[in-house]
Amino acid sequence: MKVFVDENIPKVTVSALRELGYDVKDIRQSHLKGISDQEIWELCQREERLLVTTDLGFSHYRHKSHFGMLIVRLKQPNKEKIHSRVLREMKRMQPKEWPGLLVIAQDRFQRIWRS
Repeated sequence: MKVFVDENIPKVTVSALRELGYDVKDIRQSHLKGISDQEIWELCQREERLLVTTDLGFSHYRHKSHFGMLIVRLKQPNKEKIHSRVLREMKRMQPKEWPGLLVIAQDRFQRIWRS
């Protein structure tokens, strides 16, 4: 499965996802750093990638067709907590379940929408 990781996701998470076999595009490791949310969205759709971010603003795309979004929203985020939540949700869902799915992972629970 192809994944796009926004700049707020720890680098250790990128490495862990790659070790799990995901094709991960990290915005920090490309010429894409600093592009707009709209450009990120378009790239994810064009390349059929699941978007992993902490930016709740992407949730307004939930009614559009997409390849999946995982938004991590923690009260007191740090690298370790974000890393843990991303891996937990990625292991919870099978790759075939992600298209059209929005998961907002919070401290103790997650909210899920299907487009």
